[in-house]
Amino acid sequence: MLTISKVSKSFPGVKALSDVHLEVKAGEIHALVGENGAGKSTLTRIIAGVHQPDEGTIEFDGEIVHWASPAAAKAAGIHVIYQEFVLFPNLTVAENIFLGHERRGFMNGIDHSRTRQDAADLLGRLGVKIDPDALVAELSVADQQMVEIAKALVHKVKLLILDEPTAVIAGHEVELLFGRLRALRDDGVAIIYISHRLEEIFELCDRVTVLKDGQFVATEQVEAMTNDSLVSLMVGRDMSELFPPKAPVGQTRPVVLSATDVSVKGRVHNANIELRAGEITALSGMVGAGRTELAMALFGGLPMSSGQIAIGGETFRKMTPSLAIEKGIGLLTEDRKGQGLAMLMDVATNISASDLNSVSKSGWLNHSAEQDIAKSEIENYRIACRGPQGAVLTMSGGNQQKVLVARWARTSKKVIIMDEPTRGVDVGAKAEIYRIMRELAAKGLAVLMISSEMPEVIGLADRVFVMREGVITGELGAGQIDEQRIIQLATQKRAS
Repeated sequence: MLTISKVSKSFPGVKALSDVHLEVKAGEIHALVGENGAGKSTLTRIIAGVHQPDEGTIEFDGEIVHWASPAAAKAAGIHVIYQEFVLFPNLTVAENIFLGHERRGFMNGIDHSRTRQDAADLLGRLGVKIDPDALVAELSVADQQMVEIAKALVHKVKLLILDEPTAVIAGHEVELLFGRLRALRDDGVAIIYISHRLEEIFELCDRVTVLKDGQFVATEQVEAMTNDSLVSLMVGRDMSELFPPKAPVGQTRPVVLSATDVSVKGRVHNANIELRAGEITALSGMVGAGRTELAMALFGGLPMSSGQIAIGGETFRKMTPSLAIEKGIGLLTEDRKGQGLAMLMDVATNISASDLNSVSKSGWLNHSAEQDIAKSEIENYRIACRGPQGAVLTMSGGNQQKVLVARWARTSKKVIIMDEPTRGVDVGAKAEIYRIMRELAAKGLAVLMISSEMPEVIGLADRVFVMREGVITGELGAGQIDEQRIIQLATQKRAS
């Protein structure tokens, strides 16, 4: 269906792609992987007609093509679903699906009845039940994604490209998406699937192409690969040491925070947890188990309906974010763009955001001090950016996350809570974040990590608390942390 040969693309000062090859067959799901900066986005935009290659050829459906615009590529049967959906929230589902291709009736007016019926038919082909008259703003993220796919089916879609489609959904929603994609594949649609979640590649995809530094590395059958071999192709080195060594077993470490019978109304029930200096403690469990809610209660982001938190000899029955920060607790939220970073501001502003007292006097901000702090943290955490005044909006996910780590490591004297710390970052950036987390623990911080990635929990945590339906069902210490025990605790109501 698609053959790309010797494609190169340069931008001012940057060689984004060099002699890249890609072949995608009709009726296959083809993974496109690589670290941030590998060239995936540029290649996708070339396929979609956003950019034109400087060199090389593109053959689509048996013909050499030169897309003059995205509209030309879409008219030929290529549809891209980006991480940020291109939907209008205040229009209905049907209106969004047929926007620009409205169903017409008498006097060329819009035939609303036919539009609704055709939208229902398209959604039915995807096996989903969504009201065509519903406003998109009222839909779940998963349903919005189905609307995006339905838009592709308005024309005869031949090639569907999905960029990180599971970044905003989880659990059962992911299973539903995979089912829809397999059905489209069986109908002969070629699918390019871009994801940092390697477990999805092995579950869903038929073949995988790896890019690194804008160059083609390899195309392989997924069934012939292992996680380690795929990672090695992506980063160009052996990743057997992806996780740094754990803290020595047997040391008695002081408790820096203990939560006793902490409840959050309807979400967390009588949770007891201890965090120790120098350890990485994981909260594990299925999506919706109450892990984030418990972490938010410890930080004061959600009110405790009962229970108490002890920090440094003081006991608190009510916690607030300002009090938590004062007592040395920091929180990296799961949603770094929506709740963590000020996306339209620069690196320096984001790093100093939780400790303005250190860069101000008498209510006046000392920009020079703020810049100096940012320069130091950029070096400490190896943040790839354009300096302290660089916009975080333009940075990769991994570097955005390191900005947040730099912010909270400055103010977290006792505990740093990290909710899904490697979500949406590439495998190379993951290794960097793991190293940073271990270094923070080695300096005496208690690190509380929430992660939905089993290898991350097993490879990084010194202790694991497992939750199910708001209840902590068990604790696993050194020598006990394995997938079987975690799953067993995650699927039972109470610890045995």
